[in-house]
Amino acid sequence: MRFLELLKIELIKVKRGKMIPLIFIAPLLVVASGVANLQTYFSPDYTNAWAAMFIQSALVYAYYLLPFSMIVVCVMIAGRETGNNGILKMLALPVSRYALSAAKFCVLLFYLFMEMVVFLAVFVITGSIATSYTGITEALPLLYLLKWCAGLFFTMLPSVATMWAVTVLFEKPLFSLGLNLLFVIPGVLVANTPLWVVYPYCYSGYLVSCSLHDFTAKGISTGFNLFPFLPCAILVYVLVLTVAVKQFGKKEMR
Repeated sequence: MRFLELLKIELIKVKRGKMIPLIFIAPLLVVASGVANLQTYFSPDYTNAWAAMFIQSALVYAYYLLPFSMIVVCVMIAGRETGNNGILKMLALPVSRYALSAAKFCVLLFYLFMEMVVFLAVFVITGSIATSYTGITEALPLLYLLKWCAGLFFTMLPSVATMWAVTVLFEKPLFSLGLNLLFVIPGVLVANTPLWVVYPYCYSGYLVSCSLHDFTAKGISTGFNLFPFLPCAILVYVLVLTVAVKQFGKKEMR
């Protein structure tokens, strides 16, 4: 079976589940609350309103709500195979378990991408209503928003790979769910230490924290330094994804 065919089957499986509404919950909650909290401070002559609304919304989203939603998606994807011994039926087919694990991870990345699209769409709609209501004429900075949403997506990749590895290694859904949540919670604390670079659960939050610092420092940019972040992120991504692919279905094959 070709990988694309396997990927298509996996997409059909999750389409029948309840994961699609899940990707709307976190963006709706965080954007609505973030924009509402700032709207009372806006005036017609307010500048950088879009940046302020984005940072206010993305800060909690990047540290907690986005990782939380991806953890739930991980558990739900894995649960479709572990329930009713479905994984044994899949492994009995002429298909590599490595390819099966990789296909499931690609589906997970698809949901991450879709959630970022939903976040951007919800933010643009809500922000447009807020600026129109307060009389702000600042143009929509689409390139700015696309840049930061893309940054959130790519910095989430090592974290999502780690979440998937934990889900594969610990078959009990409640245990893998709890362990991943336990790793997410201290992310904001680790982001304020030099250890952030080796802690993938805080990467996306750290990115937004850097944008917040640049915004409050009035143009003085600290920057999100690609070194040593990029080598560490790539190493973490490759290592944990390799573990997830190799360990998937290993116990059932014995």
